[in-house]
Amino acid sequence: MTESLEALTARHAPTHEAAIQAVNSRKNWSPFRDSPSAKFHPSGAPEVGKAAFEALLGRPFDLEQPGITGQSGKEVSPFTRKPLNIEYPVSDPAALISAAQEAMEDWRKLAYETRIALCLEIAQRLYARNFEMAHSVMHVAGQSYTQAFSGSGPNALDRGIEALAYAAKAMRDVLPTVRWDRTFGKEDVSLDKLYTIVPRGIGLVICCASFPTWNAYPAMFASLATGNPVIVKPHPIAILPMAIVVQECRKTLSEYGCDPNLVTLAIDTLDAPVAQRFIDDPAVQIIDFTGSPRYGGHLERTVTGKLLFTETAGINSVVLESCADLDATAMATARATCLFSAQMCTSPQNVYVPAGGIDTADGHKSFEEVASALVAAIDNIADNPSVAAGIMGAVQAGPSCDLVRRIEERAAQNPGAKILRRPAPYPHPDYPDARTMTPLVVALTVGNAALYAEEHFGPVMFVIAAPDGDAAVAEATALARQHGAISSYLYSTDEAFIDRSLDAYETSGMNLSINLHGAMWANFAAAYSDYHVTGLNPAGNACLADLAFVAGRFRIVQHRRPAVKEAESHAA
Repeated sequence: MTESLEALTARHAPTHEAAIQAVNSRKNWSPFRDSPSAKFHPSGAPEVGKAAFEALLGRPFDLEQPGITGQSGKEVSPFTRKPLNIEYPVSDPAALISAAQEAMEDWRKLAYETRIALCLEIAQRLYARNFEMAHSVMHVAGQSYTQAFSGSGPNALDRGIEALAYAAKAMRDVLPTVRWDRTFGKEDVSLDKLYTIVPRGIGLVICCASFPTWNAYPAMFASLATGNPVIVKPHPIAILPMAIVVQECRKTLSEYGCDPNLVTLAIDTLDAPVAQRFIDDPAVQIIDFTGSPRYGGHLERTVTGKLLFTETAGINSVVLESCADLDATAMATARATCLFSAQMCTSPQNVYVPAGGIDTADGHKSFEEVASALVAAIDNIADNPSVAAGIMGAVQAGPSCDLVRRIEERAAQNPGAKILRRPAPYPHPDYPDARTMTPLVVALTVGNAALYAEEHFGPVMFVIAAPDGDAAVAEATALARQHGAISSYLYSTDEAFIDRSLDAYETSGMNLSINLHGAMWANFAAAYSDYHVTGLNPAGNACLADLAFVAGRFRIVQHRRPAVKEAESHAA
């Protein structure tokens, strides 16, 4: 060990306590910098990180773990369209499960403060590799370099540390011992009671392709902190980021004398998925899933007797009832839609505008004028390749482009729809072969719900003419109750309208942003302050993060016996 576990725990205690204070106060805080600017990092760090990523290409990934039966890896960069040619170890599921069970025996007996300190050490080491991680996320997911650095690095790590704070809060509520006294009749009864935190079992973390680390960190840290080992199953087209995470976890655990098999990697392919083999095993008691509504819904219907946490997707909406500055509102909406080519769980898809237009500080604007402002704001991003590259990145997979083209065809054949902007690739200034696509924009009326009443995973915006603002809110929240929604956006200068709309959003389980403009992205979610997903509609059954996300990952077993009297204690 490089230092004792006691020293490690003491070293990370200030960060640990600061995280707890942050979730208690909901104020802005982070132990990390989320900007790749060289002025915030050691000299040469960006170049070293890029070289470390490039050194991973075209060779087997260095990861030793139990039950290796072969190698696999078929990732293709959305930017270069070339295979990464990295092969990862494929392990027998039974071997990973057996190794995790064995590792849990000593892990659960460690003080929870020590487990949390080890997780914080892992987070710090992953942050030190964040330039390498940024390139890795770029070339499997398609995020821009800046977004991959921040959103998949410090912002995701913050979510993990947030889960550690809640884990500590939950476990601190469990007193280890207590003396209990009560009189029964003429007899005084005194008992010594011991309360032990016992982990549920192995945690399986099923990662999504577009944001591999975002949900993985909180799931992994929540399980590890509460005494459970973790098996990480990345998406077959986005393995590298999570392979790096598992590699760093195993290395850190080994250095501090812990069993590295507390964290292992489960690789599969699109043709031969392996998740169900873990889900069906009784030793796997916790399942964290991020991905498609189809498979997430299947898990919610079929997983019984185990903890299941899901985040899938939904129909995120914007209701534009009125605004002070139409150009600023259109730009805020366009940026949220364009970010990562609308491949984010917070991307708005449906923009509702009253058919009769809206009031602005510059006078009344017709529906057509509002729609034109939205298109112009998108064009302002899409027509500048360097701006588009930093915001849109690349489209991860070809099927997303195919989906948008099919919607375009359907809209063209629908007499109630009008195509305002056709999707088209933009020329990436650094990667001429990048798979890119700027948003399709379609205007239609509420009678054409067949086009927009489902989530479309790709760059598409529907501008929907609603009878009025109240009708827009009613439909947006109804679709959320039916299909799910993670983020929603409301623009209005009418406080009475805002007030009467809040109840509909709350009862639909929709987190709402009101009148957000300016430098902060409307769909930015701040760890320690913003609750991500509510668990109240089909977009997911869990929140990142709250006490419910961690508290069920352990149980309490008690022992009690007659108390030892003071005289007996001294005699002993």
